[in-house]
Amino acid sequence: MQGIKADAAAESEELARFRQQWLEEVRGKKKTQGSQNVVSPPASVATGSVEASDTPHSPLGHRAAHRRASNVSASPPPVTRQLASSTAAVPFGPTLQRAVEVYKKAVQHEQRSELDDALRLYRTAFRMDPNVDRAFHRIEDELQRKAVPPTSPSQHKVQHQKTGSSESTIDSLVQELQGLELGPGRIPVAHARGEGFVTGTLATLVASWPVDVRFEQEDEQEGVPIQNIPDELLMLVLRLLDHTALERFAKVNRKARVLTLDASIWRPMVKTLYQPPQISSDDELDALAVKYMADYRRVYVEHPRVRYDGLYIAVCHYIRNGVGENAWVNYSHLITYHRYLRFYPDGQVLSLLANEGLAPAQVIPMLKPSLRMKGFMIGTWYLEGTEVHIEDMQEPDGTDSRYSFQMILELRSRPLGRWNRLDIRAYDSVHIGSGEATPLALKNERSFWFSKVRSYA
Repeated sequence: MQGIKADAAAESEELARFRQQWLEEVRGKKKTQGSQNVVSPPASVATGSVEASDTPHSPLGHRAAHRRASNVSASPPPVTRQLASSTAAVPFGPTLQRAVEVYKKAVQHEQRSELDDALRLYRTAFRMDPNVDRAFHRIEDELQRKAVPPTSPSQHKVQHQKTGSSESTIDSLVQELQGLELGPGRIPVAHARGEGFVTGTLATLVASWPVDVRFEQEDEQEGVPIQNIPDELLMLVLRLLDHTALERFAKVNRKARVLTLDASIWRPMVKTLYQPPQISSDDELDALAVKYMADYRRVYVEHPRVRYDGLYIAVCHYIRNGVGENAWVNYSHLITYHRYLRFYPDGQVLSLLANEGLAPAQVIPMLKPSLRMKGFMIGTWYLEGTEVHIEDMQEPDGTDSRYSFQMILELRSRPLGRWNRLDIRAYDSVHIGSGEATPLALKNERSFWFSKVRSYA
């Protein structure tokens, strides 16, 4: 921030000196025009002044040359073409270009209200270059200025002045940014084996810990038996645990947390889980590792995924009017029904619509592909971003059925837990012969909430 303030102060002083020089030049020009009765110079003089401005000189002389050329030249279009070609490509280094691209993606995520991804990309961009926001806004202003076409000669002159000033400012900014040293993009964690990296909020905490962390006894009179176990043997045991047991063990102390950050624990879990239909292709897994800077624990925790260790349940209600013998009394019935969704890693999904006669405790053990009952359908699914697409839902024995169903659901994390909610975005009935989709009413439908089932894991 101090460097940005210093640059702003230097730029203000430069503008003040340029304003004073311009006023002196205008006053001298008026005196010359009064004595020579306003004699216009030939076109060759104007061309020479423009060509002379291309030689190395100070930014003040460059702006003054553009201003003299636009005031003296009789035909401004040739000057406009020369300026457009000179500002078409701004010389950026590869590191600065990558930082600007990451910052641009962060802006796009923020516009789509994806604040978690936007915040993560903003942090990554500022780690690559602390002044990336200035470069981004300068480039955006330059592109907007180029996109507005001039409508009059006077506007041509204003465009010349602004383009020349912005070009010199961007050049000086690029030179300053290229001279800056880039900080590390990720923080290595000290542990026994593997190449574990931690990023995000946890990185600041781990970086403040000493390198040699140990298990400490709760009672000074008692020893620490786990301290006698080699770290290599502990790593073999930790690889057999699931993510819940790992995080519980990590809460013991700093040594436990460092051990659970080893990439050899989380990498197999990520490779096993993130396969089609969770991702579009196997090549996307390498892109995820780059996106999260080889922090496989963050990939497992933060990247969208459909959970297999349970099922999603929606509890829906509606009120139905009843009929009674007494005309002065209104009868209303509260009807409750449940929707169940169970996803499989091979792309198969089971859907069941059941009334309140079947409680979830009765449905969970019987919800399998071999189930045959009214309201049960089997379909296919795939994940695209945070949208779950379910297609071709039909009854297992419905060979003569003319319709199938499809759904689009939004995957969310609310309020505790990860990816434990599915919001219905669309529910359509599809004619198998023509492929025509008819939207169905979603008046009484509610969100699906995840319920973990121990026997499914």
